[in-house]
Amino acid sequence: MAGVLFEDIFNVKDIDPEGKKFDRCSRLHCESESFKMDLILDINSWIYPMELGDKFRLVLATTLRENGYPDGGEWNPLETEGNRADSFEYVMSGKVYRILDLTCLNLSFSGNNSADQ
Repeated sequence: MAGVLFEDIFNVKDIDPEGKKFDRCSRLHCESESFKMDLILDINSWIYPMELGDKFRLVLATTLRENGYPDGGEWNPLETEGNRADSFEYVMSGKVYRILDLTCLNLSFSGNNSADQ
């Protein structure tokens, strides 16, 4: 797929281990199947509830367009081109804002922060 930087299946190993800080947000601690990476991910659990043992596919991409061309950075409901988001139930858009080293990457999704190690 054009524009895809990373893709793997993750298993939910723990949910809110430090306690629930927000009513509609949960912090998932996960492990990837292929690369055995640890992932800490904040999600809107009111919209997309997850349980221990659930699996999900995580895709990091530079654009939501299937052809890999950059998008405008904003969702456009009138856009008729193939959209990568159409293949998923839950989509977050954000920025990589810090790379500590090759083993830890910090991302922000509309106010949610996540660390991928």
